[in-house]
Amino acid sequence: MTNVSGYDSGEMLEGLREWVEIETPTDHPEAVNRLVAKVETDFAALGAATQRIAGKRGFGDCLKVRMPWGGDGPGILVIGHLDTVHPIGTLERLPFRIDGDTAYGPGIFDMKGGGFIGFHVLRNFVRRKQASPLPITYLFNSDEEMSSRVSRDYIMEEAKKSKYVLVLEPTREGNQVVDSRKGTARFRVKVTGRPSHAGSRHADGRSAIKELARQILRIEEMTDYSREVTVNVGVIAGGSRPNVIAEFATAEVDMRVPSRALAEEMIPKVLNLKPFDPDCIIEVTGGPERPPFEKTPGGQALLETARQLAREQGLELVALTTGGASDANFSSPFCPSLDGLGVVGKGAHTMDEQIRISSLPERASLLHRLFETLN
Repeated sequence: MTNVSGYDSGEMLEGLREWVEIETPTDHPEAVNRLVAKVETDFAALGAATQRIAGKRGFGDCLKVRMPWGGDGPGILVIGHLDTVHPIGTLERLPFRIDGDTAYGPGIFDMKGGGFIGFHVLRNFVRRKQASPLPITYLFNSDEEMSSRVSRDYIMEEAKKSKYVLVLEPTREGNQVVDSRKGTARFRVKVTGRPSHAGSRHADGRSAIKELARQILRIEEMTDYSREVTVNVGVIAGGSRPNVIAEFATAEVDMRVPSRALAEEMIPKVLNLKPFDPDCIIEVTGGPERPPFEKTPGGQALLETARQLAREQGLELVALTTGGASDANFSSPFCPSLDGLGVVGKGAHTMDEQIRISSLPERASLLHRLFETLN
């Protein structure tokens, strides 16, 4: 097992296993709360002040943790989520197991590995009788995999009060971190046509499916790789019977944009779709879900600090921009943020979810040094 700056991958893996083997699908709040309770107990044993925030709208509780260091001013906010996409019973198909330098398990990569690193680093501070120059607050949420519908308000509130935000989402290859992410928007397009008998009265009908098909082509053509804009029609439904001209049809649309300016340009294009057939009606609902996590001078300065600290370990951090969203999308408009500080691995949301075990002490050591040096 790997040991870097006092961080032993064997000890870390043993503790992480306990988190992984508590299954936490987002839509099962009672299950998520079992892990919230364990994490709360673990942090309280370190002398941290903990606050459970009751879940709402069918989601589990959130957990706020604060260490008694650094005074009362703006400090470091660390963000992680305890929910996963995997339903109860996934452990039977994807049990925790170790194969060489690889560990497998549901949620181990996205993102229980990163969350546990955050806990273990604070545990090492306590063991070493260290204190960070700045106060440290952790916010663990239970609805990130469903766009942080409730917890986004808590994240933005805490980010406004913070000096730095560190997000423990995983990274994908080598020594990457994430310094920007695309913003997201979601839409539901509903078309209402005119039903009629497809054999004897075909000309009387106005097909909602035909209209939607034309709209789908229009929507998909909004994708512009040169500007890093992607628009995807991911779900469609419509019609009732083969011999009936379809009265209704729907589509669900995902949009990703790298900047607020492009969001302001592109989102209205979907919201203001006009029918090709004047006898059909189009209704579009939805809109922006997460703002873009854009590069800022403060964020880039934080990245450079992390790079310098990584060089002390003989590692060269690579900054990554990704189309996937995270809670950094909510914090970055208010506070310099750095994401992708969690584990190295792959297979998020799949039956092959895994981490590189030797990345645990490397990433823990980097987080430790950030806590030691940020001021």
